[in-house]
Amino acid sequence: MTFFAFCGAIEQGLVYGLMALGVFITFRVLDFPDLTVDGSLPLGAAVSSVCITHGMNPWLSLLPAMTAGFFAGMITGILTTRLKILHLLASILTMTALYSINIRVMGAKPNVALLSSPTIFDPVRRLVASFGVSPWLTSSCLFLLFAIVVIALLIWLMRTEFGQALLATGDNPKMITALGVNTSVTIIIGVGLSNALVALSGALVAQNQGAAEVSMGVGTIVAGLASIVVGETLFGGRRISIRIVSVVLGSVVYRLAIALALSMDVFKPSDLNLITASLVVAALCMPLIKTYLLNRGIKR
Repeated sequence: MTFFAFCGAIEQGLVYGLMALGVFITFRVLDFPDLTVDGSLPLGAAVSSVCITHGMNPWLSLLPAMTAGFFAGMITGILTTRLKILHLLASILTMTALYSINIRVMGAKPNVALLSSPTIFDPVRRLVASFGVSPWLTSSCLFLLFAIVVIALLIWLMRTEFGQALLATGDNPKMITALGVNTSVTIIIGVGLSNALVALSGALVAQNQGAAEVSMGVGTIVAGLASIVVGETLFGGRRISIRIVSVVLGSVVYRLAIALALSMDVFKPSDLNLITASLVVAALCMPLIKTYLLNRGIKR
């Protein structure tokens, strides 16, 4: 693996780490299997790109992107809590609808180009260059800043009363309902917050790569789950703050593992899904392997 491939993997790990944090909220905090993320990531990219091409400030374009993702998640939550549709089916329905919505947002086109439009990276690139740092490190520095801010906000949120309600809704919904908390509202807001982070990740990816595509969300849920599993296996702990940080670290490790595998002659770019599935299986089996090795050590 070359140095540039290594830096590129870290860059992708950081920006998709925001997406993984969104998946973490639904799958780990709320215990809510949500496939909406496959549609909300390109939704955030599409909204941000269209706003920029219509003259909006690139930084401000992140707000409508996150808002669109939040409402997409809310729809899934409403379908589940109010209409009593199975959460997995509700998220699939929303994801399917978002494919058509994303094309409509992009003006009945499958993509929107940003090659001649301003992005959030332009002023940061000039600022970084003034300190003598190579311009191609701009994306990594900016994504690291976003990751730190989002991690800090999530840790703060989980320590608030609402954050504790989120955790309790996923752990023991009957108990928290008995305490007077409306779990339906908690789920709707929680799933909306999750998809807002996913949409933010999509908006940043679109501005970084210079285009938004309707198919860029394919495999998002798998990558998010892989990041969570790898992070919890390697860095996880019982405290929520450590678990949140481990998700972003897991995303970086996951992207590094993929870059390392693709740098070998054995694998081809078309083997990406195979590599991802293998990494998830290995991470899931790691606790079992640890237990087995410990038991063998005790017996000896």
